[in-house]
Amino acid sequence: MGQQQLLLIVLGVILVGVAVVLGIQYFGVGAEEGAKDELVAHSITVGANAQQWYKKPVAMGGGGNLFTGFTTDFWALQTDLHNSTNGTYTINEAPQLIIITGTPSTASYLWDVTTRVTADSISTTIQ
Repeated sequence: MGQQQLLLIVLGVILVGVAVVLGIQYFGVGAEEGAKDELVAHSITVGANAQQWYKKPVAMGGGGNLFTGFTTDFWALQTDLHNSTNGTYTINEAPQLIIITGTPSTASYLWDVTTRVTADSISTTIQ
């Protein structure tokens, strides 16, 4: 009877160990997916601001149907948008296109979020 009880205890310890390892792995995957979601959402928010600025007339402090000047006239003043909990953001602008790159703050995440903003569309990719 003692051997059977010992075997059940060992089996229970193994099952608990496997459950803990799987739980840690799932938590890590969930944290990375959460970081991706936040970087995408933040990039889209900045992209929507860029579209608003693009469509606003120059006389009202906007771009007058150009993205040129967004980084100096709007982005430079909105320092709270440059960083978030999970990453930092950079912008490359052209007259009809803005590219927002979100870089995660965790070095082990080997991807970036790239958001392309035009006058009437916002598209995001994770690479």
